[in-house]
Amino acid sequence: MFDSLRDGLNSVLRSLSGRGKLTEANMREGLRMVQNALLEADVSYDAAKAFMERISEQALGEAVMKRLNPTQQLVQIVHQELVNLMGPVDHSLHLKGSGITTLMMCGLQGSGKTTSTGKLGRLIKVRGRKPMLVAADLQRPAAITQLQVLGQQLGIPVYADFQEKDPVKVCAAATEEAKKQGCDILILDTAGRLHVDDELMKELIRIDNRCHPDQVYLVVDAMTGQDAVNSAKAFNEALELDGVIMTKLDGDARGGAAISLKYVTGVPIKFMGTGEQLDSLEEFHPERMAGRILGMGDMMTLIEKAQQEFDQDEMERQEARLKRGEFTLDDFQSMMAQTKRLGSIGKILSFLPGMDALKSALGNTDADKEMNRIGGIINSMTPEERRNPKIIDLSRRRRIAEGSGVQPNQVNDLIKQFQGMADMMKQMSSMGAAGRVGAMQDMMRKMQANPMNPNIGRAKGNTGKRLTAAEKAAQRKKREKLKKKKK
Repeated sequence: MFDSLRDGLNSVLRSLSGRGKLTEANMREGLRMVQNALLEADVSYDAAKAFMERISEQALGEAVMKRLNPTQQLVQIVHQELVNLMGPVDHSLHLKGSGITTLMMCGLQGSGKTTSTGKLGRLIKVRGRKPMLVAADLQRPAAITQLQVLGQQLGIPVYADFQEKDPVKVCAAATEEAKKQGCDILILDTAGRLHVDDELMKELIRIDNRCHPDQVYLVVDAMTGQDAVNSAKAFNEALELDGVIMTKLDGDARGGAAISLKYVTGVPIKFMGTGEQLDSLEEFHPERMAGRILGMGDMMTLIEKAQQEFDQDEMERQEARLKRGEFTLDDFQSMMAQTKRLGSIGKILSFLPGMDALKSALGNTDADKEMNRIGGIINSMTPEERRNPKIIDLSRRRRIAEGSGVQPNQVNDLIKQFQGMADMMKQMSSMGAAGRVGAMQDMMRKMQANPMNPNIGRAKGNTGKRLTAAEKAAQRKKREKLKKKKK
């Protein structure tokens, strides 16, 4: 999402680092470029102006100019001010220890409000509480059915009344039903409109006055840019919002709304939607987001996702096998399956520091499709072949290729790639923790120096280019001649 801003800021920092010695003149020029990058990323003018005033005050001081590496100091200043601009954020839902906690969801139509209601319900359920979803959006008939479907998928009860026309009465009746069913969290999915209007606000204020929600959250669409900020400002003036859930942060919006929303409205982004799946709701951490914007990655979020998604028992089994020096194609396929749970390759790389070049290189290839192709080849092997790929001769390669819909040389390429990886994994198994980290860092450096492409790991001289029939025939003749000479 922040690609344009990240590219702009990195361009400025590269420009400054190439100046040798920083002076006040070229620092001011660099700061103007930073401001342009913010405005081009759709950050509100007021937020960008305040941001630049704070950075200029620090960056143009003597302390920075006299630093051995003033460019690094500028990066630290920009990072901290981005954090200050987007935060602080209190991630607590402030759920009561006893009684019913009521959370009210509001937002415009198309913002992802109903889906976010389901995602929030799932998050609360995972934390050990008993939520109930309330279909209080009576303006859009499909919203009630949509919420019921989400409730069924999540195993969360949904209160709905197709006959009642007053959303206030629906919410009041839902409170009584929650008590009967032993639910302690009530999430109200209220009505939306295509735009902010008096009728919508009056309805929400009536629900607010009647149900006294403990927390009021606004769902906004990041793709709408500064319109999201303006609608948040209007909703906050009417309802006193406790937080914002920003959806579609995995899209190609420029990111200005996420950066300027807290400054303009005073309301923090509490959660962000990063996909269509019901588990793709994450806490919004300003310091982590600032790291992503500056290309520093976000290892903490990646680690947390891995802890949630990876099968810990399987990970322990794999680690025990590695310690014994065992690593087969089955282990490799298991590792790929675990990794795919975190999302696409491009998404994973966005969490890793310094992987911008590699991510850009992958932008022209379908790495996820390549992983599926590899999985198909492995699945076409027998258990014995997966345990010991060295037994795969020409006839076996042809059978595997036919079963997976690839060429025999692609099977051969995979085996060679795997053998190199297996040697590295076995070597790492004999190292201590520090050695493993060093080996992984060395591998990352090599990957950055030679960005991944579909042909890496192929046999020498094989570019991966599809040969013509005539070229294949010529190669066959060469091989036949060599065989005759050997005989």
